[in-house]
Amino acid sequence: MQGTVDGFSYGLVTPLVAYLMACLGGALGLRCTTRSMLVTQSWRPGWLALGSAAIGSGIWTMHFIAMMGFSVRQTPVHYDKPMTFASLAVAIVMVGVGIFIVGYRGARGTALFTGGTLTGLGIASMHYLGMASMRLNGKLEYNTFTVAASVVIAVVAAISALWAAGQVRGFLWSVGASLIMGLAVTGMHYTGMAALTVHVHGTAATTDGVSAASLLAPMMIGPLAFLVLAGVVVMFDPLMVMGKPARLPVEHKPGVPAGAVVPHPRRTPVRADRDLGHRRSRTPQNR
Repeated sequence: MQGTVDGFSYGLVTPLVAYLMACLGGALGLRCTTRSMLVTQSWRPGWLALGSAAIGSGIWTMHFIAMMGFSVRQTPVHYDKPMTFASLAVAIVMVGVGIFIVGYRGARGTALFTGGTLTGLGIASMHYLGMASMRLNGKLEYNTFTVAASVVIAVVAAISALWAAGQVRGFLWSVGASLIMGLAVTGMHYTGMAALTVHVHGTAATTDGVSAASLLAPMMIGPLAFLVLAGVVVMFDPLMVMGKPARLPVEHKPGVPAGAVVPHPRRTPVRADRDLGHRRSRTPQNR
């Protein structure tokens, strides 16, 4: 018997909140990726790791908030906890691999395509592994063409977002990229859901796993923590907002174009032996 699937049990509330969570994770993750391109090699891994965790957590939270509105009328839906959190780990690791490639190789050419593809596959893998964590009295079947379309949407969205992050054009540029990424990731989710068909075995209810409502509390901890972190980072790191390295303007120097910028000047070190000789020349016996 084919089950009656409803992906909007709460109307537009769950899609809207899911989209906002995807945008939140994308905004922080892409901003961290941009920031990593403006720092020394020693700080870069930390920023890229933070960006990977932000994007991975954002899409994971988006998925399960959207799943709060999912129901099959003929059977209750529960979730397997280990597999649910395994999907979070997969999202962070695969997204992280893609972001590290772009962070170290640049957001262009082969590096952008490879990193964006891996990031998009991480988004898609998280979605379908999260779907596999569902426990219900039935069987899930997917339309192959629609699944392929959802994966393409995820990959294209990831490549576009990472390209935008590599442009280093300021905070508003990254906000726009995160809004587009959130829209694409949410669209990928509901495209994947459109590929789903549930065949119910009977009227017996399954008791395995936990309900979607009991997963809501732990899911909200991550986004709120990252929201606070984003505020702290923006507040105490102006470079995160401006997206440009701190430089001093050149007012007027021969051979330097007007309006050009150069790094902060560094004081030329004084040779120790010259300084020592100067002090010796001033001793009483040398006068």
